[in-house]
Amino acid sequence: MIKRVAIPVENERLSEYFGECSYCQVFEIDGTVTGHHKIQFPAGMVVSELPGWLGEMGITDVIAYKINPKIIHLLASKKVNLFVGVPIDLPVNLIDIYLQGKLESDEKIIKEITLVTEK
Repeated sequence: MIKRVAIPVENERLSEYFGECSYCQVFEIDGTVTGHHKIQFPAGMVVSELPGWLGEMGITDVIAYKINPKIIHLLASKKVNLFVGVPIDLPVNLIDIYLQGKLESDEKIIKEITLVTEK
């Protein structure tokens, strides 16, 4: 199964906030990286519309640092896997870790996001 992994990028690194990025770097993976390209979010699109748009683009996974909990639920409804709290790094380095099966969400960041929502 071919996977399409999207990484929001700002200043050539993982963006601190999902939706607040210059573009997404999309990696196509079939055991190894078979291709990659940049995609721009459509002008005027609000963050809450991004999960549906990414789903239409065939994105299977999103790697992010911080993300609004409402967006997490929208991505889950589109059956898009999400890694949250991933260290801010170059997309190619993050994909290497992903391919090794060692990419994990950070529980500390997940709790921080959850606490912000509960307030």
